[in-house]
Amino acid sequence: MSEPERRNDLSCPIEQLHANERLKYHSDFLRGTIEVGLADPVTGAILEADTQLTKFFGIYQQDDRDLRDDRRLAKLEPRYQFMVRVRMPGGVCRPEQWLAFDALARDTADGSLRLTTRQTFQFHGVRKRELKKHVQGIVACGLDTLGACGDVNRNVISTANPLRSAAHAAAGELAHRIGAHLLPKTGAYRQIFLGEQPAAGVTDQEPLYGRTYLPRKFKIAIAVPPHNDVDIYAHDLGFIAILEDGRLIGYDVTVGGGMGMTHNAPATFPRVADLAGFCLPQDAVAVAEHTLGIQRDFGDRKDRAHARFKYTIEDRGIGWFREELARRLGKALAPAHGFRFESSGDPIGWHSGGQDLWHYTLVVENGRIKDQPGRSLMSGLREIARAHKGLFALTTNQNVIIAGVSIDERPTIDALLRAHGLGDESRLSGVRRASLACVALPTCALAMAESERYLPVLIDKIDALLADANLATAPINLRMSGCPNGCSRPYLAEIALVGKAPGRYNLYLGASAIGDRLGALYLENAGERDILDALGPLFAAYGAKRLAQESFGDYVIRAGIVPAMMRSSDFQRIGKTGP
Repeated sequence: MSEPERRNDLSCPIEQLHANERLKYHSDFLRGTIEVGLADPVTGAILEADTQLTKFFGIYQQDDRDLRDDRRLAKLEPRYQFMVRVRMPGGVCRPEQWLAFDALARDTADGSLRLTTRQTFQFHGVRKRELKKHVQGIVACGLDTLGACGDVNRNVISTANPLRSAAHAAAGELAHRIGAHLLPKTGAYRQIFLGEQPAAGVTDQEPLYGRTYLPRKFKIAIAVPPHNDVDIYAHDLGFIAILEDGRLIGYDVTVGGGMGMTHNAPATFPRVADLAGFCLPQDAVAVAEHTLGIQRDFGDRKDRAHARFKYTIEDRGIGWFREELARRLGKALAPAHGFRFESSGDPIGWHSGGQDLWHYTLVVENGRIKDQPGRSLMSGLREIARAHKGLFALTTNQNVIIAGVSIDERPTIDALLRAHGLGDESRLSGVRRASLACVALPTCALAMAESERYLPVLIDKIDALLADANLATAPINLRMSGCPNGCSRPYLAEIALVGKAPGRYNLYLGASAIGDRLGALYLENAGERDILDALGPLFAAYGAKRLAQESFGDYVIRAGIVPAMMRSSDFQRIGKTGP
């Protein structure tokens, strides 16, 4: 069977596939009845089926779960609202784009900006009546939301800040090329949200995706060693820059990583990616296209819980993938060159880069940009954007880099940081600087427990334990997720808390500090007291017995507290159970 025929072939009748597959197939290339729903003034919602289609346009329908009971008693529908995610390959925007997003957040959203672990912006609290205006505002500043969610290639991320070195610039440029090449071609987005009508006689086609798109989402990352700030092993496809004498010669390729799982469902698990081989720079886009095509053709379209690329690789094996990619690419990947990662975090504060420029990494706790007493983060970044002549680079650790600052500009940036209570990153503990949280409650429909709102409070208590163990500055990475889907990539954190029920979490320990090893389940269904009681003695032992330069994740493995979880087969092994 030829490749074009294979692309659009469904291996069984559409009626036998998952409901999402049938929805996509009959949606008229993602149009559904979205336009009708947006025009309906009676409700703040759109039809449930259409909420699956708007995800392809970076839009999730949500409601404020804190208000559900009160509104039900008042015989009102839930307070529906929309989350809107920007597609921004490489995580870079210009100061004028930052200002446009700041204005949109205040005018048509909830007044805050959210930096995601996929190196882009999310807007929350957009009401249906403002949704088209909001999307049009994003498009007007040169970006869009198409493909930021849905069963397609998502926002392509890369090691942050293209101004840092030539290799970083090449990584950012590759992120843009891959993102553009794998973008859906449907005209539905521009028709529905921008009011553009298709030219006469022009019909939609998806030459890469077909009518049913991918079985599930697909995520691509690009890393520049020695920094693994993108968590390369968590992705469906990864490109790791290989340098010789400072010159980029190609990329080692990883496949089959992914974070999502379901509690107490052993057939689901997070997975670290396999190393597949090496490709030349000029082949990287083709490798991305054909890898995505392999998942399009062989991914599970009947069982959505088994539809991610990690399960295709787990079931068929890395050898099978190499052979299938070689067949499509016309040549095999070369043997991997090898690389060394030293960290998965961000360099905090001022650091120098190429071209005699400086860069400032500002810690944004849990990625939420808003003003608070004594720390006017949103207002401060607005003023910096008005003065800054370089770029803003978002990191996958939910921080922002004020990039490309000349030596003459530094005093201005420093003064603005101080004026708004920013810029003293040394006041933060090591664990707070290295923490991540997903949004969770009150807006995420999947959240089982708090995350963004709760983690800062919990860290206050964890900081006290660390101080008692003389570990206040130890860079232990801690991540919290409100559900097992793992948007904050918790299973690659040295300490991970994954929501299971209100106030209850599974505690995982033992992932590596460089993001190449999963954590293991240590405590199940634990409340706050259980978590603190478990961590206190571990911190004390680590503070007293650690080896030189030994990370907390490596220590708990060496001490036999949890097993090393390099593979996924026994990931959901039950640890101690909280009361």
